[in-house]
Amino acid sequence: MKILLVEDDKTIASGLEYSLQQDHFATVHCLDVESAKKVLAEELNQFALCLFDLSLPDGSGYELCRIVKERSDMPVIFLTAIDDEVNVVMGLDMGADDYITKPFRIRELLSRIKSVLRRYHKHTQPKEILEIENVRINTLEGKVYKNGVEIILTALEYRLLLIFANHIGQVLSRNQLLERIWDVAGDFVNDNTLTVYIKRLREKLEDQPQNPTLIKTVRGLGYKVGD
Repeated sequence: MKILLVEDDKTIASGLEYSLQQDHFATVHCLDVESAKKVLAEELNQFALCLFDLSLPDGSGYELCRIVKERSDMPVIFLTAIDDEVNVVMGLDMGADDYITKPFRIRELLSRIKSVLRRYHKHTQPKEILEIENVRINTLEGKVYKNGVEIILTALEYRLLLIFANHIGQVLSRNQLLERIWDVAGDFVNDNTLTVYIKRLREKLEDQPQNPTLIKTVRGLGYKVGD
């Protein structure tokens, strides 16, 4: 899972990144509101959770929280040096999921992060049936059907198809696909292997694999599943 950390204190940020990575979280660190906004504009759906310092050099974590909550249902935890009820209530009213006051114990922060993620996972159940044109995915059974006929996929082909099915209409770069496969499968997949698996998916699911309509290549960007 990937976490967006926005913290202007480089010493605190460095320690946080190290601890999060030791706990198997990937991290992206920004020092201010402006750089965080750029990351959110380009990579919002890649993150599982956001950690925002309230006081930043060019603004506030409140502003970033508002942006996140307007665009997604992603958990946000505030890091604050001010243990003030007004600030805490304001953050929670904006949709923040938790806050922690500096200085804090890293174990406590990690516990809060995992607790928030567990709550979100409980309330975000995957759809039982996903459909893309004439392809139907039964996620409970882990089976895929084309025109009512079951299509046998390997485990990695199935995981790749689920990624596409959950991002219909979006362009996913090769790097984004590789990151998601790595996160889910836990196995190393290189660029060449990804090409082979996408080719196999096309052959199994497309009516005309040489002229695909389901999994499209967007020149210079990546892959897109038709709306």
